[in-house]
Amino acid sequence: MYKATEVFGKWAEEGKDIGMEEGHSASVNEMLNFALKERREKKEEFSFLDIGCGNGWVVRKVTQDSLCLSALGLDGAEQMIANANAKSRGQECQYIHTDINSYTPKSKFDLVHSMEVMYYLEDPFSIIKKVEDSWLNPDGRLIIGIDLYYENKDSHSWEEKVKTPMLLLKESEWIDMFHQAGFIQIENWRANQSEQWAGTLVLTGKKT
Repeated sequence: MYKATEVFGKWAEEGKDIGMEEGHSASVNEMLNFALKERREKKEEFSFLDIGCGNGWVVRKVTQDSLCLSALGLDGAEQMIANANAKSRGQECQYIHTDINSYTPKSKFDLVHSMEVMYYLEDPFSIIKKVEDSWLNPDGRLIIGIDLYYENKDSHSWEEKVKTPMLLLKESEWIDMFHQAGFIQIENWRANQSEQWAGTLVLTGKKT
């Protein structure tokens, strides 16, 4: 077994980060449209954090929103951050290479997003709890997307194929984490679902 940061660092070197963007864009677009709908209607500016930003494609996308004040991406794979910086020249994007488990933000955010990251963490609840406790502004939102979950049978073989530890949990267990962390207005659904694909499990909630 390899560390997830080692696997994704190698993928970044091989250019596979482009495929990750293409494969996840439909779900992420759905997530962002939901998360930003209220702010866009009220024309409220926002700050944005992407946990596990990869090559920075979501950060670059969000930066283009006229209401975005700042957008920051975190990733544990050094080569992913290198790719993100290379692809973001001329744009007001920020990236930090860091261990997500030990990261402490200098300021709080209005929207924290994460796509296909949480199940690679040994203790995803600790991060979800930290976001609610100290990373979000009042009325801020966390939204995460995960493709590996118990109800998605196609995902059960991924750990063996990728050779990195993955936390396989039921949909209800992820929902419970949001409740236990103290989030309110919790919602969940399957994004980009089809007859051939169970869909991305999306979970979101607001800070009180």
